[in-house]
Amino acid sequence: MAKPKRAALLLRISFRKPETDDPDDEQRPEFSKGIGRQEEDGRALAKRLGWTITKVIPEDDTSAFKRRKIQLPDGTTALRTVRPGFRSALEALASGECDGLIADDLDRVARDPRDLEDLIDVVEASRPRIPVESVTGSLRLANDADITVARIMCAVANKSSRDTARRVARKHEQLAEEGKWGGGGFRGYGFDRVGHQPIEAEAKILSEIGARILGDWSGWTAEQRAKIDPRVGESLNSIAADLAKRKVPTVTGTTWKGRTVGSVITKPSVAGLRAHRKEIVGPAAWPAIIPRERWELICARVASRAGNTDLTLQRWLTGALKCPLCQHMLTGSHGRNGTRYWCNTRAGGCGKIAIKAEPAEAEVERQVLELLSKPDVLVRLRRVVATEATDEARKELAEDEEQLQQLAGLWARKELSFGEYTEARRIIEKRVKESRALITSSAPRILRVLLAGDVAAGWSQLRPAEKRDVLLALVPGYYVQPFDRKQPRKFGGDRLQVITD
Repeated sequence: MAKPKRAALLLRISFRKPETDDPDDEQRPEFSKGIGRQEEDGRALAKRLGWTITKVIPEDDTSAFKRRKIQLPDGTTALRTVRPGFRSALEALASGECDGLIADDLDRVARDPRDLEDLIDVVEASRPRIPVESVTGSLRLANDADITVARIMCAVANKSSRDTARRVARKHEQLAEEGKWGGGGFRGYGFDRVGHQPIEAEAKILSEIGARILGDWSGWTAEQRAKIDPRVGESLNSIAADLAKRKVPTVTGTTWKGRTVGSVITKPSVAGLRAHRKEIVGPAAWPAIIPRERWELICARVASRAGNTDLTLQRWLTGALKCPLCQHMLTGSHGRNGTRYWCNTRAGGCGKIAIKAEPAEAEVERQVLELLSKPDVLVRLRRVVATEATDEARKELAEDEEQLQQLAGLWARKELSFGEYTEARRIIEKRVKESRALITSSAPRILRVLLAGDVAAGWSQLRPAEKRDVLLALVPGYYVQPFDRKQPRKFGGDRLQVITD
């Protein structure tokens, strides 16, 4: 058999501790040391075998076991591992770009039997078979016996990963039951990493935030107090602006925002409660910073503003930008380098795609205004009329948003238990989501208002949610392509590609 002259070297490491949570941060190293060692060993093997490596495919911080829900080409959804690097290796082998594959070990190539079968299909479809080798000798697909052994070892590796996942999940369940801190991730505001004990300076800020929300803070001047309605309290944005002005640090070093204030004060840990999978499971092992009854009043007041805050689109491209790797929608977030759109891992995304918010919004705005200036587009859009279905959806949406506010009031007055409040809110928010989806599926009325006058002037007056509605009436959205590290570190509009499928 001829020795490969265009072999691919597949490298993968499951996890490493990142220096930053921003995929676009120029300080983030390209490869971890583990990846580097695999490359050294792989090149040494290729030299011994007489192979020539022409393509190195790294999968840094990538799991070969964890599966995510993705949309398949036929429109259905299924659980699959999200591994762009592995898929590009298969494509290179199938197309003839590469004529051999080297990896460190079988479990670096596949821990999901479906991935292994895809590789086997590519190898067997070629005549002669595409040679596959590993540094440890655990992966060879030269004959039926090799393939059988690979299938068995992949099944064993898959079970090992499942066993580990089960043990870790059970460990966290037990820690939650015992009220202990689970560890990991950023430390929570107000608490240290060792034992999750309160930090005095941050605990004082949390108490201050709670008092300002409830309207009983002693730190206001007489003039400031006169402007605060005790039944409403101070707004989250106002509190955030004051904390930022005083240069009170956050955990991550980012600037205080209204959303940040609401997030840190409503965490159950602040009230000495232990939560697991977003459910309160009992008292925590650490002391409360704010008494539970007072904390519940604070949460009720924050929740009562949800109709005007949480459901309002702040970053108007949220829901219009899509990750090409895992097909999740990007959402607005705050990273170390400012506001961005990110494939949020907490929302089920892969975390590998991010783009700075302001230049992305400016580029999309330019494209929208350019498109609306075309006569044929204006003619087509001016024929759009509202349907009875969307009219009804708008009416139901307004009623549901009002009901959310009433519901929060019932909880604040203790006329509902926390469980009843949570269940009712879940049902109403589901209806809100469905109504918004129906409204967006048709050209919005705001578009007709926009087209009735000066388009550019009208656009500048639109709220963020209205801009998003107009955009989605024109195009299905945009894929955000990965950042090319070989290019200068500046925004490139070519990263935004209109979704056509």
